[in-house]
Amino acid sequence: MKRDRHEKGFPEKRGHERGRILKKDKLLNSEIIRGVAALGHTQMLAVGDAGLPTPEGVPVIDLSLTKGIPSFEQVLQAISIELVIESYVYAEECTQANPQVENSMKKILQGYPCRQVPHKEFKELLNQAKFVIRTGECTSYANVILVAGVNF
Repeated sequence: MKRDRHEKGFPEKRGHERGRILKKDKLLNSEIIRGVAALGHTQMLAVGDAGLPTPEGVPVIDLSLTKGIPSFEQVLQAISIELVIESYVYAEECTQANPQVENSMKKILQGYPCRQVPHKEFKELLNQAKFVIRTGECTSYANVILVAGVNF
């Protein structure tokens, strides 16, 4: 029996491709979408530059294509739109070594509590990250750990 698309259980709007609803959100990368969706309250993900050493056992979603593509800022901006953020952590060395990235990070994450830690401690915190997103950024200390919040 063919059901009318307006009956309960059928979405109101359909995409053009074989009747599927097409995603309209900013994020397109299926690994990132899956990772963000699986995060629980206070769990962490990291966005890092191309040189960030990632601990063994922590999954890496490698987006790097060439030097600077995609940039740390581009990836952080896209993630911040999709993820409910409670707070963020970055290395205190970023202030001196890369003030441009620090300013961009603070602008994108404006209003969220932040904590600066020594780079050594930052790298230790990466062990707790559920995953790391590697960008094509090739500047020092362009790394951040995002702590997931809740949407209620």
